[in-house]
Order: sequence, then structure tokens, then C-alpha cells
Amino acid sequence: MYVQKISLIVISIFFSSSFLSSISQTHINSEPVTLSQEEINAGWELLFDGVSADDWRGYNMDRFPDESWLIEDGMLIFRPGERPMSGHDLITKKQYSDFELELEWWISEGGNSGIFHHAVEQPGMAIYWSGIEMQIIDNNVMQGASEKQLSGALYDMKPAVPQNTRPQGEWNHVRIVSNGAAMEYWQNGEKVVEFERWTADWYAMVGATKFECHPSFGNAPKGHIGLQDHGDEVRFRNIRIREL
Repeated sequence: MYVQKISLIVISIFFSSSFLSSISQTHINSEPVTLSQEEINAGWELLFDGVSADDWRGYNMDRFPDESWLIEDGMLIFRPGERPMSGHDLITKKQYSDFELELEWWISEGGNSGIFHHAVEQPGMAIYWSGIEMQIIDNNVMQGASEKQLSGALYDMKPAVPQNTRPQGEWNHVRIVSNGAAMEYWQNGEKVVEFERWTADWYAMVGATKFECHPSFGNAPKGHIGLQDHGDEVRFRNIRIREL
């Protein structure tokens, strides 16, 4: 009996130590994300390594808007209430044409955000008048809304099928592929949206939305990747890209 109690104590200490270690690794991440040599050889580049935002700046700005965004525990975060200003979308310093983009996102309860691609800067105009958006939102607040406005959708134009967004508070993995006019949105390992720009179908979709009156919408063959500050807490991590 005495030996059994000692064994149980040792096992308890072991699992307690493992649990505390896992908590530490989850909430304290000061080490930069790196790529393997195999990933580098495949053409992957980091857009965010968890510690530096050197590849990003504000939309229509020449600097990173650190009054709106922060880096914490390996994440790129907009958190309202802690930042004195909002309304600053992020864009990559570099522009991309054909690419494969991967990242993970997390949205707050009731939150709204988005991932833009092929965005061009237009003074005095919001990023969404040019950039095409993959929607990010807490689907729970969209009960009864159009499926074209749920997470993973080509915003306001084409729904994500299947609708496989994980419950609010969990991380979602995204992959966006641009190859000429052909576009693919992948979410959590499944292709959820597919479309082709500059076709009759494309212009018909655009014509049925608020973007109809903006000829620059979705027309740039090359543009910035963007992350939206919609006023709600949103987090991004493990952001990488490779040009095709």
C-alpha cells in the first residue's frame, strides 16, 4: 500500500509538471517561428515569425500601426480597449500576384475581421474597395444571415462549402491559392471556395454587390495581402507565403 501511494504521488507530480509545462509553452512564446530547410527549398517565406512585424505596415501608411496592433505570445493581435486607436488595416509591404498563403486565425466572441488579397492602396478609400476578402467572423452572431457572410466565404459573393469553421474561441487554418485568374480558399484542410476572376461569372457576382460601383475591386493582377481591423479582437499566427 505504501509503495502504491508513492507511485501515485510520483505519477501525479509528473502529470502536474507536464501540464504546467504545456501551459507555459502555450502562453509564453518568445521564440521566433522558423521554417525547415525543406520548406525554404519549396519556396516558403515567413510573413510573421511571432516576434517581428517587419513585413507589415498600415494600409495607406508608411509604418506599422503599433497604436492599433500588438505582438504577443507569437501572435499578431488587434485588441480593442488596449489600443488607443482602431481602423488600421494591415498590409504586406510586398505585393503578390500568384501565391500560396497559409495562416491561422482566432476571432473574439461576436467578432468580425477578414483576410484581403490583391489589394491596392487608394488614398481616402478603404481596403475593401480593391482587395478581395475571405471572411472571418464569429458565425454565432450571424444566425439567419447570408451564408456569403460567414467565415471562409468569398465575402458577400460566394459561401464556404462545406461550412467547416470551428467554434468561436478555437483556431482555424486557412490556405489561399492564387494562380492566374483562378482562386481557391481552403479552410481547416478542405477547399471551401473556388472562383475565377475576370470572367463573365466573376463580373456578374461583383455586379450583385456593393462593389459594383468600384472598378478597382478585384481587378489588380498584383497587390497586397491584408488583415482587417474591424474593431473586434482578432489574432493571427503562423503566417507564411510562397510565390508560384
